Amino acid sequence: MLALWDLQKTRPICSALLLAAFALGGCSSQLADLTPGDAQPHVREPGTYLPVHDLPPDRDEAIIPPEQRAKIEAELAAARDRQAVAAKDAK
Repeated sequence: MLALWDLQKTRPICSALLLAAFALGGCSSQLADLTPGDAQPHVREPGTYLPVHDLPPDRDEAIIPPEQRAKIEAELAAARDRQAVAAKDAK
């Protein structure tokens, strides 16, 4: 009976402390912004995002010819089939 009373008493207290810790943690500032008094403040430059709409230059190399592409695909399919057979044999 005493253990049940303690559990009923401590659960709300623990949950209130946990909620208070989350609330205070959300209000804290970022550690990266905190600097020692003698340190140089770092400047935040606005607009330093990556250029999303800039495309890479066109390639100088030609596209793989269809016959060479078919040969590569056939080699990959053969390797896949060999691995599938080896996996069945291993079981």
